Amino acid sequence: MSANISTRLLYAFLALDELKHFTRAAERCHVSQSAFSVMIQKLEAAVGARLFERDTRNVTLTPEGKLFADVARSLIAEIESAFADMTEYVEKRRGRVAIAALPSLAANGLPAVIAAYKKLFPGVTVTLHDVLSDQCLALLRQGKADLALTAPGPNVQEFEASTLCSDPFYLVCRRDHKLAKKRRIQLSDLAGCELIHLARSTSVRQHVDKLLADVATIHTGLEAEHLATVAGLVEQGLGVSLVPELTLFQFRQLNLVAIPVETEGLVRPILIVKRKSESLSIAAQAMQDMIIKELGENRATDQGSKKTRYRQV
Repeated sequence: MSANISTRLLYAFLALDELKHFTRAAERCHVSQSAFSVMIQKLEAAVGARLFERDTRNVTLTPEGKLFADVARSLIAEIESAFADMTEYVEKRRGRVAIAALPSLAANGLPAVIAAYKKLFPGVTVTLHDVLSDQCLALLRQGKADLALTAPGPNVQEFEASTLCSDPFYLVCRRDHKLAKKRRIQLSDLAGCELIHLARSTSVRQHVDKLLADVATIHTGLEAEHLATVAGLVEQGLGVSLVPELTLFQFRQLNLVAIPVETEGLVRPILIVKRKSESLSIAAQAMQDMIIKELGENRATDQGSKKTRYRQV
């Protein structure tokens, strides 16, 4: 039996088996009766056996035809199932997308995007990895993430990256701190202040350290691994902290204020990163488009009002 049997011939066979009438089977297949007869002959030649007994009144399956009928139904069922799966995938009714994101984005901004995405594409499985910058890129490199939302770093060069948005820095302090009444500050205003830092492994700390390298009058105080800990230390009056806007949700104590820092370069770029020379899946592309729309353009529109706003947190 030849393996070169088209689905068209299989559908013709099944139509004739069901209707047992050449004319009606030809009509179902949208061909003339003569063309339909040729199709059945081609199929029998490919199979290497006569599949139908024909007379003036009846069309019945031969023993070989009965055996082939099971094969044909199985093949058509598998083909239709595969096409149905592919259609669902293309139309984003099914699929998977994995995102690696900085914890600040994973907790603030990205959840709303994922919620909107799931409303549009409920059948797509979304995985979110909330990890530090280097881990974001590691997951991308290992193929465990389709997209990464992270800060710039030396390892980004091996990927395809573009700026999603800018994350301006704020000074967070108690309401009774000497700087709390200011509507905006310069780094020079921090002279003599105890600065509470995040751990050196974080993109926030790395960015702040570069900018404070030449400011000798700022005292480095306590250091903490987590923003919630930094918030607690600031609230107890143990110092102040420089943090990006995306992290301010961690400082929602009534006794704290956030003051925009107007110093050139004190803005953390947020990148959207993917593997080079590799197309995203349809589901991942839709996620990337939604992230850019919701966290890129919309955020850029609001930036003018947000970055100069004194905020109680």
